[in-house]
Amino acid sequence: MRRLPPLGALRVFEAAARRLSFKAAADELHVTPTAVSHQIKQLEEALDVRLFERGTRQVHLTAAGHQLFPALRDGFDSFERAVDGVRRLKGTRIATLSSTVGFMARRLAPRAGTFRDLHPGWTLRLDATNEVVDLDTEADAAIRYGNGRYADLVVEPLFQDRYAPVCSPALAVAARKDLRAVSLIHFEWGRAGRDETLAPVWRAWLARAGRTDVDAQAGLSFTEEIHAVQATVAGQGVGLLSLALVADELASGLLVQPFELSVESYRYDLVYSPRAASRPATAVLRDWVHREFGGGEKKA
Repeated sequence: MRRLPPLGALRVFEAAARRLSFKAAADELHVTPTAVSHQIKQLEEALDVRLFERGTRQVHLTAAGHQLFPALRDGFDSFERAVDGVRRLKGTRIATLSSTVGFMARRLAPRAGTFRDLHPGWTLRLDATNEVVDLDTEADAAIRYGNGRYADLVVEPLFQDRYAPVCSPALAVAARKDLRAVSLIHFEWGRAGRDETLAPVWRAWLARAGRTDVDAQAGLSFTEEIHAVQATVAGQGVGLLSLALVADELASGLLVQPFELSVESYRYDLVYSPRAASRPATAVLRDWVHREFGGGEKKA
């Protein structure tokens, strides 16, 4: 338990010590000079020390007053900052959107600024995780990658994902036979419970392309898809990558898609709890996500 004098008396002392005037302190605190003098007297009696030397026109701090004043000044400054922070927090509106690490890095983060343009009164909080989050307590909505079946959630389809070989134009890959002369870039699918027939693996693509003379296992392998994207952009080989995740690089010419053949994988959906459907945060996220990613594969 803290052994402190009344907070009101400490506040009066701090104002009087800062201004070295009981009258100026009274004006600041909207009380009378007599009330200030009374509070200071009570504080001095409680501490059993004199805090001020009273003069005709001004007061001066005693040694005890000089010792007490800096701690109270800094404390009240800290109180003021904390209170201002709470007041600002009251007016802050935060919308939390969860998504996979890859989609967050490649698609959401580069477009985050458009959210503020569309909803200037809101703060967008992006939660990157490959884990399934609780959409009642941890986020207002999520962009999920899967078969579109999510029990007890509202599901709004965004676009179907497709995978195709992509590479740097510097590799000069033009025909399927050229794949024998370059490194194939792989990443570990590693998505438990998902249909492996939709896994974007070279073996499946090469089988559909009719190329039995290319080693489907050789090349560079990464545990994370985003690192496979980075290696492909760096010209380290040909990656079988999500066309959604490399859309910007394909549009700019940094990467090319040398073959039309692509394979369908899972789709991206905006999902949220039915109990969150009426939240303003969910509404602004729905508006932004559909504007940015709801136009199909080409837009994404």
